[in-house]
Amino acid sequence: MGIAADIVIIIVAGLLGALIAHRLKQPLMLGYILSGILIGPFTRGIAVGGVHDIEKLAEIGVALLLFALGLEFSLKELKPVRTIALIGTPLQILLTTAFGFLIGRWLGWETIPALWLGALISFSSTMVILKTLMAQGVMGTLSSRVMIGILIVQDLAVVPLMIMLPKLSDPATGLPALGLAALKSALFLGLMLFIGTKLLPWLLRMIARWNSRELFLLSITAIGLGIGYATYLAGLSFAFGAFVAGFVLSESDYGHQALSDIIPLRDLFGLLFFTSVGMLLNPAFLIENWLEVLGLVLLVGLGKGTLMAILTRGFGYGNVVPFAVGLGMFQIGEFSFLLAQEGLRNDALSYDQYSLVLCATIISMVLTPLVSGLTTPFYALRKKTSRKEPLETVNISARELRDHVVVIGGGRVGQHVARVLNQLEVPFIIIEVSHRRFEECKAAQFPTIFGDASQSPVLEAANIGLAQQLLITVPAIVPTQTIVRHVHQHHPGLNVVVRAEGEQQMQTLYGEGVYMVILPELEAGLEIARQALLHLNMPIPVIQRYTDAIRRELYHPIFETRDDHKEIRQLKNARDLLELTWERITTDSPASGKNLRELEVRRCTGVSIVGVLRNGDFVPNPGAGFELKAGDLVAAIGNSEQRQAFTSFLKTGVNVCTLAESGGS
Repeated sequence: MGIAADIVIIIVAGLLGALIAHRLKQPLMLGYILSGILIGPFTRGIAVGGVHDIEKLAEIGVALLLFALGLEFSLKELKPVRTIALIGTPLQILLTTAFGFLIGRWLGWETIPALWLGALISFSSTMVILKTLMAQGVMGTLSSRVMIGILIVQDLAVVPLMIMLPKLSDPATGLPALGLAALKSALFLGLMLFIGTKLLPWLLRMIARWNSRELFLLSITAIGLGIGYATYLAGLSFAFGAFVAGFVLSESDYGHQALSDIIPLRDLFGLLFFTSVGMLLNPAFLIENWLEVLGLVLLVGLGKGTLMAILTRGFGYGNVVPFAVGLGMFQIGEFSFLLAQEGLRNDALSYDQYSLVLCATIISMVLTPLVSGLTTPFYALRKKTSRKEPLETVNISARELRDHVVVIGGGRVGQHVARVLNQLEVPFIIIEVSHRRFEECKAAQFPTIFGDASQSPVLEAANIGLAQQLLITVPAIVPTQTIVRHVHQHHPGLNVVVRAEGEQQMQTLYGEGVYMVILPELEAGLEIARQALLHLNMPIPVIQRYTDAIRRELYHPIFETRDDHKEIRQLKNARDLLELTWERITTDSPASGKNLRELEVRRCTGVSIVGVLRNGDFVPNPGAGFELKAGDLVAAIGNSEQRQAFTSFLKTGVNVCTLAESGGS
C-alpha cells in the first residue's frame, strides 16, 4: 500500500500514544512523538517505510498550523508586542547565535559548524509552543501574544538564513540572493494584499451562497496550501505563505468560519508532524551519546531561556511574562530541522553533528510542556521571596472604596456582573490577573486592579475589609479556595458568592464556609429548558415550580448539613409556602371582563392579587373595582394549594370556595 499503509500506521500509533499521554495527563503531542520513535526506521517491529514522504506531509501540518494562526492573527491584539517582535526578535536571534557559537567552540567544533549551531538554536518551535499554549488554556494572554509575536518574526527570518548560511564561506555571493529574496517577499505581500481584499472575499462569498460545507472546507484548504505552495515555488517559505494567506482571510467576513473548519484538518496533519519528529530520533545514537546530548539540551535550555526572559524584561514586560517567555521558548524549533538538513547537504555539518542537534531538538520539544508548566509555581516562589511589585489600577475613584462589591475575575461572567452593577449604580471593583482581560475591563471603563487575587496585597488594595460582598467568578477551585480561606481568616463577616464546576466542587466550597455557590451549567440548562417549555406553551407557573424543584433538589442537601444556615433554610421554607404566581387572562377565561369584586378571588381561592401587567404597564395592588381583560398578566400571592385553586378558577370558573376555606385562606 506504500504511503497509505504508512499513514494508517502513524494514525493508529498516534492514537495509542495520545491515549497514554492523556491517561498520564500530559499533552497529546508527547504521545505523538513517543509513537513516532517506536515506529521509526531505527527501531525494530512495525515501522514506517517512507519516512521522507511522511516528512513532506508533515510540512503541510506546519503550514496548516500557521494558516490557522494567520486566521486568528490580529494586528490590534499584537499592537502591545510590536516593539519586542520587530526589534527584540532580531536582537534575540543575534545573541542566541553568538551563544550557540560559543557552545559549538566549547564542544570542539570548527568555526563554520559552530556558527550553524548558533543559528539552529536561535529558533523556537512554533508548533510546540502553540500546542502547549492551547493545552494550557492561556492563548490570548499577554505572555502568549509576546511569544507569538516573536515566533512570527523568527519564522520570517528562516528564509534569509537559509540563503546566507550556505554562503558563509563566500558571503559576497549570498548578499545578492538575500536582496532577491527581500524583493520577492515585498512583491508577494503586495500581491496577496490585493488578492486578499479583492478576489478572495468575492470567491468565498460566492461559495458560501451554495451552502456546501464540504466545498467551503475544500476552498479554504486550497487557498491556504495553494498560496503556500506558490510562495515555495517563488523561493520563499511554504509556511510563511500559508500564514500570510490566513492573515489576509482573517480580515474577511468568513474568517471565523474558515478557522472552525480548518482546525480538525490542522490537528490531523499536526499528528503527522509530531510523529515524523519522533521518527527522526535514532535511539542508538542517543544512548551512545546521551551525556553530550543532555549537556547540549541543558546549555541551550538554560542559556536561551535566560536570554529570552532578560530580553522580555528589558522591553518593559513584568510580572509573570518574562517567566512564561523564558520557560516557554527555551527549546529548538522545527525549522532547525530544515536548516540542519541544509547544513548536512552543504557539508557544513557532519552526520554526528547533525544527529546531535537533532536529538537535542527533539528532547527540548518533549520537555517544553513540562518546563512551561513550571511558570506558575516559579512565579509564585519569586513573589514570596522578592519585593512586591506595584499594582496597576484603572478607573478607580479617588475617594475611598466603601460598601462596594469586589468582583474577582474580569472574564465574560465578571464583565456581565460588572455591567449590571454599573447600571444599578452599585460601587464595585474588579480584580483580574490576565492582561488581555484587564485591557478589556479598562476599555469598558470598569474600575479594575491588575493582580493575583490569591495574594493578600492585591485583596487589600481592593479595600476588602470595607466591602459588603465578594463575588468570585473564576471557575478554578484552587485559587478560589485560597481566596476564601484568606477572607474568612481576616474578614469572617464578609458575604462570599463563588462559582463552581460540579457538585463535588460545590460541596468543597460550602465546606470552606462560603455563603452561596453558583453552578453555571445548571443555571444555563434550566434556562434552556425554560425557553423550550415556554415555546411549547407550558404555563409559566408550572415551569417555575419545576425549575425551583430542581434547584431545591440540588442545593437543599448542602444547606441541611450546615447549622449556620438554619435561618436561611427557615426563610426559604416560608418563601416556598407563600410564593408569587403569574397567570394570563385568556379570551375564553371566565374572569375576562369582570372586576375583582365580582370574582371574589380572595374568598374563593385564598390568594391576594398584588398586581396586573397590561400592555407593558404595571398596576400595583388593584382595587376591588378593577376589571380584568383578556391578555392581562395577573400576579397573585399565596401558598401552593391556593395558587393551584386560583389557576383552576381562572381556567374553568368552577366554584372552589369550599376548597379554599378548607385549605385555610
